[in-house]
Amino acid sequence: MSDNRPIGVFDSGVGGLMFVKEIKRLLPNESIIYFGDTKNLPYGDKSNEDITKFSISITQFLKDNNCKAILIACNSATATALKDIKKVAGKDIIVIDVISPVAEKISFELREKIGVIATKTTVKSGAYKKAIRKRNKHINVIELATPLLVPVIEEGFVNTPISKVVLETYLYNKKLEGIDSLILGCTHYTHLEREINQLFNKKVNIVNSPLIVVNHIIYMLSKNGKLASKDAKSEYLFYISYTTDSIVKTTKRLFGKDIQLIEKSLED
Repeated sequence: MSDNRPIGVFDSGVGGLMFVKEIKRLLPNESIIYFGDTKNLPYGDKSNEDITKFSISITQFLKDNNCKAILIACNSATATALKDIKKVAGKDIIVIDVISPVAEKISFELREKIGVIATKTTVKSGAYKKAIRKRNKHINVIELATPLLVPVIEEGFVNTPISKVVLETYLYNKKLEGIDSLILGCTHYTHLEREINQLFNKKVNIVNSPLIVVNHIIYMLSKNGKLASKDAKSEYLFYISYTTDSIVKTTKRLFGKDIQLIEKSLED
C-alpha cells in the first residue's frame, strides 16, 4: 500500500522548517504542505485559548488540503492543544507531536540529568518532565523558560553577538549546571544548535529532535500503509500568515531561492 497525499506540518514560525528539511532528506518522495503562523508568533507567550484556536484553524486548513498526516512542529501547541488537534483531524489523519517521540527515546538512554529549554507555555505545562519521568522516574529533568530565543531567530540574529549574549545568559543559569543532555524544547531552537554546542564545548549531548521525530513519522506512515510510492514526485507548498524579510530569507536559505511563500490568513 502507498499514499501520495501530502504530509502537513505547522509551527508558529520558521522553526518547523528544520523538520521539513529532515523529512525532505529522509523521505524524498513525500509531498509537504507547511503552515507557519508568523502573524501570531511566538505561541509561547500566548494564552492556552489562543494557541488552541490557532492550532485548530491550521489543522482544519491542512485537513481541507487532503493531508494524510499532520506534524505539530510546535512544542507550545503540542503541550496545549494536542487533544483538540487530534479531534479536528479525525481518525483518518495521523497526528504526530514533537514531544512524545523525543521523550520515548531519551528515557531509555543512560542519562542522569536532562535540561530542557523551551517557551514559557511549554515549561509551565511541564510536558517534557511529565513525558520523560512517566517512562523513567530516575531521570532528573530541569526545565528552563528561554522566551527571548524565538524573536532572536525570527529576526535573523542567529550566529551574531546578539544570539551569543542571549544564549550565554540562559545556558549559564545555575539550574542547568551538571546536565549531560539538553533538549531544545522549541522547534525554533534547532537553528541555534551549532552555537549551543560551542557554548557547552560539545560536552553536553544536544538531542536531535528533528531526526528522532522524522524517524517516528517514517514508522507511523509505514505502519499504516501511508508512505508515498517510490516513483512519487514530491511537491512542497509553504504558507505563512504574515510575510517579513527575515522569514523569506530563512526559508530560501534552507530550501533554495526558487521556493515560493504563499501568504494565507487564518481568517480566510
